[in-house]
Amino acid sequence: MNLQDIVQRSDTVAGRRFDRIVLLLIIASVVPMSLSTVTSFSQMWLAVFAAAEYVIIVLFTIEYVLRIVTAERKWAYILSFYGVIDLVALLSFYVTMFWGGMLDLRAFRALRLLRLFSTFEFARYAKATVRIGRALKYARDEAAVFLFATLVLLYIAAMGIYHFESEVQPEKFDTVFHSLWWAVVTLTTVGYGDTYPITVGGRIWTFVILLLGMGIVAVPAGLIATGLSRAIEEERRAARGGEEED
Repeated sequence: MNLQDIVQRSDTVAGRRFDRIVLLLIIASVVPMSLSTVTSFSQMWLAVFAAAEYVIIVLFTIEYVLRIVTAERKWAYILSFYGVIDLVALLSFYVTMFWGGMLDLRAFRALRLLRLFSTFEFARYAKATVRIGRALKYARDEAAVFLFATLVLLYIAAMGIYHFESEVQPEKFDTVFHSLWWAVVTLTTVGYGDTYPITVGGRIWTFVILLLGMGIVAVPAGLIATGLSRAIEEERRAARGGEEED
């Protein structure tokens, strides 16, 4: 049995063992990362957790290289869903290692837990993943138009609140760029409450933006729901066609 059969195939004993070892490492990588945030541990234990993280990430790096080397279509793996997840998980560690003072992206390593679906071949979930992928593909054009319209609306919202509030709250609405934060949290209906209008015009404008924000939240859900319905209907048609052929 060659290396490719072990790394790339899950229908062999060695391949299944390799996948399960990788899964155990993924789970193990989350443990020291989480425990390192507990301040009550001594410096010795924190050093142990850090060393464990380094060892695991070295193993992940070796695994990633092996997957590329043994892949028949290397770029197909690199650009695949799991290939991107693997790369993001690796980069999150190295970015944190070199720029940890500014960025701590270690949590992205948990994305590798998604390999659970492929490792244990959960057919139902695999079909659901494919279905969601089709739904996103069907809604791609509409989503692009919607995203562009949302960006335009964000700018208009920021300009509007700046007009009403910049003179009375210069510390919060000093420029349009400062106002963009208010526009984002208001249009998405999050409303943190850290920045809010105090003028009558600003409050009326906020009310209008909040109403538009309800649509901003609802439209993507509708697009995905429509895409899912289309994907499910196609599966049913394919199933009926297969039954007729039999």
